[in-house]
Amino acid sequence: MPETEPVALARLTTLRTGAAPARMFEAGTTDELVTELRELWAAGEPWLVIGGGSNLFVGDEPFEGTVVRVRTSGIEPLPGSRPGTLRLRVQAGHDWDALVAYTVAHGLAGIEAMSGIPGTAGAAPVQNVGAYGQEIVQTLVEVELIDEATGDVSVVAAADLGLGFRTSVLKHHYGSVPERPAVVLSITLELAVVGAGEIPVAGEQLRTALGLEPDASVSLSWIRDHVLTTRARKGMVLDDADPDTWSAGSFFQNAIVSEAFARTLPAECPRWPLAPYVDPVTVIPLAAFDGVVPPPVTVTTEVKVSAAWLIEHAGLGKGFSLPRSRAGLSTKHTLAVTNRGGASAGEIAQLARFTQQRVQAEFGLLLQPEPVLVGVDL
Repeated sequence: MPETEPVALARLTTLRTGAAPARMFEAGTTDELVTELRELWAAGEPWLVIGGGSNLFVGDEPFEGTVVRVRTSGIEPLPGSRPGTLRLRVQAGHDWDALVAYTVAHGLAGIEAMSGIPGTAGAAPVQNVGAYGQEIVQTLVEVELIDEATGDVSVVAAADLGLGFRTSVLKHHYGSVPERPAVVLSITLELAVVGAGEIPVAGEQLRTALGLEPDASVSLSWIRDHVLTTRARKGMVLDDADPDTWSAGSFFQNAIVSEAFARTLPAECPRWPLAPYVDPVTVIPLAAFDGVVPPPVTVTTEVKVSAAWLIEHAGLGKGFSLPRSRAGLSTKHTLAVTNRGGASAGEIAQLARFTQQRVQAEFGLLLQPEPVLVGVDL
């Protein structure tokens, strides 16, 4: 794999922080990527893999190791598992939004609501990316991985990745290491073949975001265009001329809390149950009934609550920044911590900590960062 002149990670990450690492390689093929990773792991050298750099928050000090840029690309159509479907095997370095554009152009449904999400295909399953009710877990079939522990390449079914809300066994959560340290080489999706015509829009969250009635039918291209417009309005589509997009997207995860805790929050705080409540019905055969009715089963459900709402109602409005800081909340969307131009990682971390503290003081909830933190702490 060709070694390249190290450049500042601020040039390769959408949050625009980070100095140049000690060494840098670019992998244009899967073979190059596998070879370099095996050599790094055998040597025990610190390493960092970068795709689109859209989910990284890198510290100000140089990374003392090797950064590997994944530059692989390509989409391979494959037969679907059932009539009316088609599979796509996508190289890890392929631009995610370019993939979405490809599926829409070819009449393939399943990821159109995730238009405009920055990054690469290989990063998508790591945190189970999603938007407006669609998540990659709904269409992901399998991934090709190389495991750090063994250097072996294998194909792993999506069901074995522990995919949940913005998580998987591959994700490096803040303060912990991945359950399965590995690098994604390719992903395989299975999508519905629906063509260019209008189709019913499944999912209340997507219909609400796009202002559609329950019985509305629109084309995939209509959905993509309107999702891109909606995201751009919130500063969530990358634009070199717009500091509101110089971010890692949503810096804090929407919080997952118990139904009981959710009831302690103001009623107007937006929330979405993660599983429908099913009223348990106990059926006792007449021949087995002894006159005693067992107590009802208590069903505990989890609820997703809006981190953006919590931030705003903790007193931090759009565009908030600390005195003399070059970091600020987006002027369009409070969930994004942005680099307003030349901000250090220290300034961004200071604002993120302040935001966490205000929300915790007001609502008793500690928001968790969504990007992977490298050489920086909150």
